[in-house]
Parts: sequence; structure tokens; C-alpha cells
Amino acid sequence: MISITIPAKQYIQARLEKSGMKYARLALDGGGCAGFTYKWEETNEVADGTLIEDTIIVDKLAEVYVMGSEIDYEEDFAGSHIKIINPNSTAACGCGESVGF
Repeated sequence: MISITIPAKQYIQARLEKSGMKYARLALDGGGCAGFTYKWEETNEVADGTLIEDTIIVDKLAEVYVMGSEIDYEEDFAGSHIKIINPNSTAACGCGESVGF
């Protein structure tokens, strides 16, 4: 369904360890210039989602939109961030904050 690179998994697990939470939840919200934004939150609940690699819970409503995606972690001169490489997206804004389907 979704793959997670080793750097992304390590980054997410380190954040979860600091927060004392068990999982990172990935969902979609309506908005942004391309139509949707990815929404991340830390949680201890698995309800209404699918657990991926014991780390990320993909929200049931987002599953169809993110199926086949790869979650990666990137570091560069300007900073670091989680990047979702999504083969289902048909549009994205220039800043990378929103996606269209």
C-alpha cells in the first residue's frame, strides 16, 4: 500500500519517542491551492485507520488517495521535511504544501 524509507521511519520514530506517542497519523484535509493538504498528527489510537510498518496510521478516508505512495525524509541546506511521493496526485502547488487528485 504505502512504503516508508528508512530515513523517514527513523525520523518519525524519533519524533514519536520524544512525544511519548505510539503512531503518526496521515490524513487529508480539504484546502490549499491544489485542493488537499496532507495532515500529520501524533496519536496512540489506531481506530479508523490502517497501520503501516508499526509506525504510521493511514486514515481510512485518505487510503484511496495515498495508495502506492512512498514516504521519504529529506534534509537539505534549507532544512528538513517529510516528503510524500504520490503517484495518484494530478497537481501540486509550488511550495509543496498541497496536492490535487
